[in-house]
Amino acid sequence: MKCADAVLMRLRQWGVRRVYGYPGDGINGLLGAFQRTQEVRWTQVAHEEMAAFMATAHAKFTGEVGVCMATSGPGAIHLLNGLYDAKMDHVPVLAIVGQVARISLGTDFQQEVNLVSLFSDVASAYTVQVSTPAGVRQAIDRGMRIAIATRSPTCVIIPKDVQEMDAEAPPHKHGAVFTGSGYVAPKVVPVAEDLDRAAEILNEGKRVAILVGAGCLGAGDLVLQTADRLGAGIAKALLGKAVCPDDAPGVISL
Repeated sequence: MKCADAVLMRLRQWGVRRVYGYPGDGINGLLGAFQRTQEVRWTQVAHEEMAAFMATAHAKFTGEVGVCMATSGPGAIHLLNGLYDAKMDHVPVLAIVGQVARISLGTDFQQEVNLVSLFSDVASAYTVQVSTPAGVRQAIDRGMRIAIATRSPTCVIIPKDVQEMDAEAPPHKHGAVFTGSGYVAPKVVPVAEDLDRAAEILNEGKRVAILVGAGCLGAGDLVLQTADRLGAGIAKALLGKAVCPDDAPGVISL
């Protein structure tokens, strides 16, 4: 099994079923791995920019992590607009990007770009360039987990020669790091004083309106109960359309 196969296997363990991308020689190893598996589907787009936008849309409307992929150099640069959309709208997206072979790094090789610096702003929560096959599993795990926990884009850069090397597990020795797949979100509850203050403001309101977005998903019944008690209307933003039915009393969609 090649390192690229291990990447797709790890993504599948995280529940990823689809990757949006555009081919390029910087990800040839990964493209070959897609041909060897039926577990993760490669969805080819017309342009790298669309790969990032489609991964962002996937995250917005499914609640899953969107995954996009592009080659090094200009291909990687084209991902930025879509990833900034994910960053601004607070949705989890993982970008997997190719890079020139390690031996050519720093030599001004054809289309070589300092990708760590390039993605350090849009994927400020986590950007890493993998240098060995043994480091791939931890990079994918952290990229996925941090994207979910921070609701932001992350980036894993894999040089083309690393993709084509034999897969390796981290060695059991000092300095090695071991991670696992899966994430359980914590339940964050406001302190009682803040809840009391919010209740006072709402109870004193004369013409209360409620605007719900993606943060209210799964709390539709509570939203309707609150609106009924306050006599409030409910407006739904695009990503909050599924919070409560369109035909519920007082509900409008923006």
